[in-house]
Amino acid sequence: MVPKEAAPSVAEQKAAQKALHAQAPAKPALKRKIALGRMTNETSYGQSLLRDSSGDPLGKQVTDLMSKALTESGAFLVFERPDIGKVEAEARLSETRANLIGVDALIIGSLTEFGRKTVGATGFVSASKRQVAFAKVDVRVVDVATGQVLFATSGAGEASTETASTFGFGSQAAYDGTLNDAAIRQAVSESVSRLAADFNSRPWQTAILKTEAGRVFLSGGKAQGLRPGMQLDVLTAGERIKSPQTGAFITLPGRAVARLRIEALFGDSELNEGSVASIASGSMEGYRTDQLTVRTPEGMQ
Repeated sequence: MVPKEAAPSVAEQKAAQKALHAQAPAKPALKRKIALGRMTNETSYGQSLLRDSSGDPLGKQVTDLMSKALTESGAFLVFERPDIGKVEAEARLSETRANLIGVDALIIGSLTEFGRKTVGATGFVSASKRQVAFAKVDVRVVDVATGQVLFATSGAGEASTETASTFGFGSQAAYDGTLNDAAIRQAVSESVSRLAADFNSRPWQTAILKTEAGRVFLSGGKAQGLRPGMQLDVLTAGERIKSPQTGAFITLPGRAVARLRIEALFGDSELNEGSVASIASGSMEGYRTDQLTVRTPEGMQ
């Protein structure tokens, strides 16, 4: 058996990704709070197989892979939703109140294409056979405040294995079930990369916790990519007006009133971290903290 075009191993793929990140310029990863919702199998594959209690084992696999990829991307703070019932049950068991965190957006989607094929070529003295698995994942991001779909994207993946024989010597490729998993994993990875790129193109914002003696305490710290020396804009919260055209509420653009400079960070986890900032320019006088919002300056997301 003569293997051809062997697929790169998981370790090789991670090493290549690490080398790519090392070449990229240093940039803060201002994370968004997201929750992963429904991920289902909408293909005909596996529909007649023995089902588990959820009725969608392949959908659960996609959900788990998506959750892992979102967390490992470093671009999001990921909160549990598919198994939230188990989290609440455990909290009741330990007599602890589940302090669930609200998110900025909900990600839902499905496995929309999935299948396998075998292709081969036969010559005068040689023959080859290649097994190919293909998968496509479609996802969309939903604003939890309005239910509006902010944007949608997809990811595709393909994995294959090949064997060859000459003068009848060699063997045909046996069925390789891991190709299915590899194709789905690649599709999920591509969709997460596109999600991160789209989120990074949007301004990141946070809230003011408190102002005291010339210091401004902000929500978000090291885990969200903030660092000393970074500057952020303070804007008035835009007025919300109901549009007579769409019937939806529209938030008018706020007005920049000050610019902050991060001086120090505090906290020890993603949920309790914060930042201490000083006012570099402008003034926040006359405004309550709930009337203001803090966001990345134009051109820096």
